[in-house]
Amino acid sequence: MAGCLFVNPRSGPPGQDAGELVQRARARGVHVHELAEDDDLGRLAREADADALGMAGGDGSLAVVAHAAIERDLPFVCIPFGTRNHFARDIGLDRADPIAALEAFGGTERRIDVGRVGERAFLNNVSLGVYARLVHHRERHRRRRAVLARAGALALSIQHRHDMAFTIDGRPVVTRAILVANNEYELDLFSIGERRTLDAGLLHAYVTHGILPGTWEDIPSGSLTIDTATHRVRAAIDGEPAVLETPIQFSIEPGALRVLVPERAAADQGAS
Repeated sequence: MAGCLFVNPRSGPPGQDAGELVQRARARGVHVHELAEDDDLGRLAREADADALGMAGGDGSLAVVAHAAIERDLPFVCIPFGTRNHFARDIGLDRADPIAALEAFGGTERRIDVGRVGERAFLNNVSLGVYARLVHHRERHRRRRAVLARAGALALSIQHRHDMAFTIDGRPVVTRAILVANNEYELDLFSIGERRTLDAGLLHAYVTHGILPGTWEDIPSGSLTIDTATHRVRAAIDGEPAVLETPIQFSIEPGALRVLVPERAAADQGAS
């Protein structure tokens, strides 16, 4: 398979080296493009001469290349090379072993769902409210590496309520945060957990009514509209900051993304 892998050498935790990953990918016959800061990743993915498109980076970068793969009806390869690698975890990859994930080039194909916020694709979730504000704060301080830990972010959200007024399909909601997810998450004390499936064909809108997961309202649907009194609202799309025009339209495309996974990961997912 003539694969093309985009690598963000600046993603992931400090000390992570892209050199070995690039070398191993090229040894497998995969064309590698190491991204420069001013590269237009979406355009590069749409124009790449390849039978499969891969991305080694964080969840936000993965979604950009996955969007191009959907447009071109090409299979997509995820290489966990970001900070949290939530999507890689949920498709059964070892988040600590990006080299092993290269086996997906030529691996087993799965079809999974993709969420849409407007026309933009997302693989994991879109958040509004306090978490989105934290993501925007982190981006403003990225040069100082000021990244909040999960527990620290929770403590900050408890200290500063920042309630916001929304409507969800016309129903008024006042909350600190809304998270619209591509398929259902398990909810942990300090964060969302894993997804057991990525092909159930449903969005899940989680509305916080307290700090514990048991107080979160889960609204499953095939599509929904979220509105506010303002014309624009800060959001985080797969962990990346964005500003969205309201009302915000969410939808899901069942089986839209062709994902390649290593044979071992496919076998483990089938057994679970």
